[in-house]
Amino acid sequence: MKKLGILFASVFLLGLVFQSCNNGKTYAEMKEEEREAIKRFIEREDINVISFEQFQEQDSTTNVDENQFVLFSETGVYMQIVAEGNGERLKDGRYEILARYVEEQITSDGIDSLSWNTDYGNSQMVYPPDAMMLTKSGKSFSATFTSGIMYTVWGTPYVPSGWLIPFNYIKVGREISGRSKVRLIVPHSEGQSDASASVYPCYYEITYQLAR
Repeated sequence: MKKLGILFASVFLLGLVFQSCNNGKTYAEMKEEEREAIKRFIEREDINVISFEQFQEQDSTTNVDENQFVLFSETGVYMQIVAEGNGERLKDGRYEILARYVEEQITSDGIDSLSWNTDYGNSQMVYPPDAMMLTKSGKSFSATFTSGIMYTVWGTPYVPSGWLIPFNYIKVGREISGRSKVRLIVPHSEGQSDASASVYPCYYEITYQLAR
């Protein structure tokens, strides 16, 4: 619990630093800095960006060996499907979803760790997965966290919009060994509350699984 408290305090202080750094900048300037940070991240990670049309031609898959990420131009979210999952495409209804993730802020110089619920980095703790209640209606999804690190750290139950985009393209099942896994680049407009307020993009690695 002590390490968890240190994590939350670090995230809070980090948010204060970003707020201070953003003082005096216009929203347009911060968005331009965000675009530049994403561009540099893509270059550093040698990411092969493909269009949504190519993504569809590939049967809604991304080639991991070629480090492909599909760009959803309407939202600015980039997605790589690492593992489609061994479940089924979700039908209209409500589902309890368990997610394990790593969240990193993308900066012009690299990445900074923000939060996670895995044994990430040097952490000796393994947290429970974050739980969310997800509703599907047609191709639209909405969700709220019911427990977990994301809810605790950022102080709001809403699930970032960027987290919901993969559900139209993955097959979510109950088996841990067959979990769906994606990598995402999420701009502030589709991100968590602090990213939205401070205008910065995040990189995520997330696994999704149906609760038992």
